[in-house]
Amino acid sequence: MGFCGPFALHLSRSLREFSYQSSFLDAYWGLAHRKTIAYAAVRCSSQSAQIISKPNYNVGTIGHIDHGKTTLTAAITHVLAKQGLAKPVKFDEIDKAKEEKKRGITINIAHIGYESRTRRYSHTDCPGHSDFIKNMICGTAQMDAAVLVVAATDGVMAQTKEHLILARQIGLKHIVVFINKADLVEDDVLDLVEIEVRELLSAHGFDGDNAAVIRGSALCALEGKDVDSINELLKVLDALPEPQRNQDEALIMPISSRTAITGRGTVVVGTVEQGILKKGEKVEIRGDGKDVSTVASDIQVFGKSVKEVRAGDHCGVLCRGVKADQVSRGMWLGHIGAVNVTNSIKAEMYLLSEEENGRRVGIRSGFTDKLFCSTWDQVRF
Repeated sequence: MGFCGPFALHLSRSLREFSYQSSFLDAYWGLAHRKTIAYAAVRCSSQSAQIISKPNYNVGTIGHIDHGKTTLTAAITHVLAKQGLAKPVKFDEIDKAKEEKKRGITINIAHIGYESRTRRYSHTDCPGHSDFIKNMICGTAQMDAAVLVVAATDGVMAQTKEHLILARQIGLKHIVVFINKADLVEDDVLDLVEIEVRELLSAHGFDGDNAAVIRGSALCALEGKDVDSINELLKVLDALPEPQRNQDEALIMPISSRTAITGRGTVVVGTVEQGILKKGEKVEIRGDGKDVSTVASDIQVFGKSVKEVRAGDHCGVLCRGVKADQVSRGMWLGHIGAVNVTNSIKAEMYLLSEEENGRRVGIRSGFTDKLFCSTWDQVRF
């Protein structure tokens, strides 16, 4: 059966537009499966660029492996979904990489979006395993505050300490503690764990005496049994002071990932470090010996097309005419002339001690290590 006339032309255009929008959504969200075409077509065709009204706050979960960071992230979305403020995200939709599913751990950082009554949140779920500390550094560098997840069954562990050290080194000021798996231990054990965590915070330069500590069970909240602890956590996060954003300078955004869309360009994803980006503006991508000029033909924030993004927003930007092999993780998106490339820097160096799960011996001749900066990493001698 064929189509002809104006209806066929309109349908053809609609399907082409749906193909682009759906590709953008898949590129930004990394979706493994689409919903039905009818639902997706309605969703995408009705979408228009929006103006963001609520301020954005970048928060994330840090802590030891298997202490419940990803479960807590999923639980937050499920509790807020019942209030119409988020889309519920399952545990395995956060840890969606094949290796993550196989090993049952978080390897790459994951970004989840949700809202409270007063704020939008860009939530970063960080890996706890020591083998993936590079991804952890990238995640914490984008945060305004962190939720330190500590399992009541284990207490403070190696990566609990290591993550706090990293948080301190990048200048993170606000730490909220969530003592997870509280349903599995007695109250006196919970008291001891809280004392231990407060002492650890104080030892690493945070305000351990006055830090907010919430006790709960992320798994129970995910199952709808104990949502009070999640609501208490969100109340604490909403009360944290607004971060100072540098919106007056030219746009700079480190690129954390990229995906090509056939016939349209490449979507680059990252968190805006400074400035404001408006849809249709000329931008350039620099780094890795490359300099690519392009136009921001579309901008999306967690699947919603927006007119502009500001410092602190996590977003996907469709760069017109750019090929995937022209962009890589660690490069920078910015207004024309905003990104300066250099081959030398001044830096403060902190060496983890043996007690902090660091080096047993000092630096010697021939020492080789890796340098991390935002989303970029490189071996340096």
